Amino acid sequence: MRRLRAAPVARVVAFWRGKVLVRGNDLVRLRPDHPLVRDHAGPEILLGCERSGAVFALDLSDWDPAGDGEALPDGGFFDGSVQRHPLAADCDGFADLRSCMTRLSARDAELAATGRSLFAWHRSHRFCACCGMESRMVQAGWQRLCPGCSAPHFPRTDPVVIMLVTRGNRTLLGRGVGWPEGMFSCLAGFMEPGEPIEAAVRREVLEETGVRVGRVDYLASQPWAFPSSLMIGCHARAESDAITLDPAELQEAQWITREDLAAAFAGDRPDLLPARRGAIAQFLLSNWLADRLN
Repeated sequence: MRRLRAAPVARVVAFWRGKVLVRGNDLVRLRPDHPLVRDHAGPEILLGCERSGAVFALDLSDWDPAGDGEALPDGGFFDGSVQRHPLAADCDGFADLRSCMTRLSARDAELAATGRSLFAWHRSHRFCACCGMESRMVQAGWQRLCPGCSAPHFPRTDPVVIMLVTRGNRTLLGRGVGWPEGMFSCLAGFMEPGEPIEAAVRREVLEETGVRVGRVDYLASQPWAFPSSLMIGCHARAESDAITLDPAELQEAQWITREDLAAAFAGDRPDLLPARRGAIAQFLLSNWLADRLN
């Protein structure tokens, strides 16, 4: 680790309270001798090795930007603010990954999501679940070890099913509690212990909308670093139409025709805002519109 970190070809990706340092359409990769890296003693995680050298993640969350744009717009749903560090004046600043992930390359997005998830796990799992003593980061950031009882702890990933529910020419979309007006997406929910994917899909749709689902097919997956989920995308065939809403889960749900969804994707339905680009829900819906699910 010391050898990789000291190499001139090593690069460091900087994070601040879950945000990533970007410049234009790129994740910023700092040299080891950059002042932002050299003068900071925050925890580091080895993200992996590229052909050019090792890539580390550095947590700068202790830095205080003096209240520079920390407010969350849209009631906390999305943080569009950017914090610029004085030692990285040539960069755009620290941005919410949700605001820039569609501009990043696949590799940059992967590195950003991995670092964000790991730092979030370290913040929320500081203490040993076995004896309560504060654990320490080991294995280049990919494990925590309790100095009291020697129990190892590993990063967690929470499986989430996300469903493209269809019935003929319509798909079932929902609007979560606290979401912006008009924003709709595919239904989704966390899997329960001991539950197969198909059962989770049927249960979540039934619980949230009262709609019964029959056949379920797996389509695609996406790691979702907010904070550490694996989105499991499925196609679910509905066997009923009537919606009985669970107000604790959804603020609104409705059946949307292909034609209405196409108009929403084209920007002609201001009352219907489909899932954002970069999210697996948008991928599922756009492929359903194009009849490319198979």
